[in-house]
Amino acid sequence: MIQPTASFKDNLQLLPTVEDLIRIDLTDATGKIVASIENQPGKQGSLVVYQYLSQTFGTIDAQAAAHGIAVFAEHTADARNCPGAHPNIDRLLEIVDGGTALDVQLINA
Repeated sequence: MIQPTASFKDNLQLLPTVEDLIRIDLTDATGKIVASIENQPGKQGSLVVYQYLSQTFGTIDAQAAAHGIAVFAEHTADARNCPGAHPNIDRLLEIVDGGTALDVQLINA
């Protein structure tokens, strides 16, 4: 597990790449897909973080979400100040606040 820095860009350099990943599907306890993160510009940082959380914690529960919030570093404050602007951070904040844990399905090329 990494020790997150105050810089999202620096944190990304510490995490595995996602070059072979097409997308991540996030599923609830029933297996229903509740969200997907595509491997496309503007979403690749979130894809890297969610893949890392899945590989490190197995599921996105409150502990994993709290760590993810730290990895997103300076973007977390912006997400708190502008709800909806960063939906992948918003999701982690909801889980930390008691929301349902999510499973991660990695969809490879």
